[in-house]
Amino acid sequence: MDIFSVFTLCGGLAFFLFGMNIMSSSLEKMAGGKLERTLKRMTSNPMKSLLLGAGITIAIQSSSAMTVMLVGLVNSGVMELGQTVGVIMGSNIGTTLTAWILSLSGIESDNVWVNLIKPESFSPLVALVGILLIMISKKQKRRDIGRIFMGFSILMYGMELMAASVSPLKDMPEFATILTAFNNPMLGVLVGAVFTGIIQSSAASVGILQALAITGSITYGMAIPVIMGQNIGTCVTAILSSIGVSRNAKRVAAVHISFNIIGTVICLILLYGVGSVVDLSFMDKTAGAVSIALCHTIFNVFTTVMLLPAAKQLEKLACVLVKTDTKKDQFAFLDPLLLRTPGAAINESVAMVGEMSKVARENVLLAVEQLESYSSAREARIMENEDKLDIYEDRLGDYLVQISRHGLSGESSRQVSRILHSIGDFERMGDHALNVQESAQELHDKQLAFSDAARRELKVLMGALEDIMDQAMGCFASNDMEAAVRVEPLEETIDRLIEEIRLRHIDRLQCGACTIQLGFVLNDLLTNFERISDHCSNIAVSVIEMSRRDVDAHTYLHNIKHDSNFVRDLQIDMGRYTLPAVERGPSGQDKECMI
Repeated sequence: MDIFSVFTLCGGLAFFLFGMNIMSSSLEKMAGGKLERTLKRMTSNPMKSLLLGAGITIAIQSSSAMTVMLVGLVNSGVMELGQTVGVIMGSNIGTTLTAWILSLSGIESDNVWVNLIKPESFSPLVALVGILLIMISKKQKRRDIGRIFMGFSILMYGMELMAASVSPLKDMPEFATILTAFNNPMLGVLVGAVFTGIIQSSAASVGILQALAITGSITYGMAIPVIMGQNIGTCVTAILSSIGVSRNAKRVAAVHISFNIIGTVICLILLYGVGSVVDLSFMDKTAGAVSIALCHTIFNVFTTVMLLPAAKQLEKLACVLVKTDTKKDQFAFLDPLLLRTPGAAINESVAMVGEMSKVARENVLLAVEQLESYSSAREARIMENEDKLDIYEDRLGDYLVQISRHGLSGESSRQVSRILHSIGDFERMGDHALNVQESAQELHDKQLAFSDAARRELKVLMGALEDIMDQAMGCFASNDMEAAVRVEPLEETIDRLIEEIRLRHIDRLQCGACTIQLGFVLNDLLTNFERISDHCSNIAVSVIEMSRRDVDAHTYLHNIKHDSNFVRDLQIDMGRYTLPAVERGPSGQDKECMI
């Protein structure tokens, strides 16, 4: 083996890691937010979590990415620690699939059909299909599939380069001498852990071990401890991702590493304990690529079966290893770690905007309550919520900009744009709520009050305003187009109510029963209520645009008012929200002309 073989080995390793990275990231991108939604929905018990962890890891071909996603979701407050234990165990099983795919390269046969299932035989065709999809297809999804194909082909080419570069080692006595050191199981575990920790991929390190096995110099006694160490080394990614996150998120990494260390210690004790009593002759036999894949799978399945009943104990151990503090953050926020899976990051951004919408709605209702009975405590709550809305807008805006830099699909890009616009609408609703609070404070400080008739009119308007906020926020959270279409008739109803209240106000001014000062306050309130209604309409339109890509906001707003369904819904809403009739005296004047 000369210096050029070393160069080839390094190049093969680079191709292998690059191909795995492309394939994994493209698979994650295609899966999008479905992964995160499925995680939250199906982690109700350890068995479901186990199957889910294995399935998702097989889909994205990366247990490290799976664990990093879990750290991010726990840090954001989306998942609880207990929900992640089974997923972590399942991801260790799911990652063994890569080793089985790589082991196909060791198949030897003269049969054409048998040779066709060898990755090195069909990977050039896969690469050709992949590059054609990338270059020719206009759809982002097909281009992502092309990148998956290319990643797989590059990975297999790297595997071939490594196998070819190390093949001369089988004739080198020096190499055999070095390998004898690996008969020490502790050294094997250490080497497997350190090497995997450096390249941060257990699947890649197992692939390299399989390439070395082609030389015929690797025995089961050497391979098994190294495989155990590789499972420990892959925890480095989770440990690095837990730096700077919440204590509970750190515990996810603690569960991962505890699971693999406990499994390794128990398996070593069992293996060599039994070996001291019974002659395990297979330990000195040569291990091939298939044998290494089998050992990798058996170790992970055995460890999972052994520790799955102790999932609660693993959770408690993580809590002991990572002490919690009594101080709790005011509210959790999205973690940058989720950016590694843009689909999950977008999905959680939607959930966080949903939390933002609740704060905006609460502030509007609190401000309206201030008009009835002013409270300093309520004012402090409104100010606190306003600060929170500003934080939501700044952080979510920055976060979504970061997401948009990760090569999103067309649909994901549209969703990011929709969320960005909606953030602005919710923040502006909070601003209008603050304006209503200021009007209420003015009424309180100057000891002014609306008449009973005016309060009854405003109560009808407030009922419609609360309903339109609920409809707009509900359709945004569920991405329900049918519910979104129902918002516009209600917005038109609110506009007509406001116009009627203004006309009644003018009548009162003309009869000299309304003061200019109260009139200014009323006009400010009506303007802010109208703006809140408009922002609800904007949110609903964004949902419709997301559901129907061929519709833009201006076209929708222009055409919908001529639709028969709109007219029907408008009539229904106008019937539900009717201002009380004006009571007039014998002279025809308003009995309660004083506002």
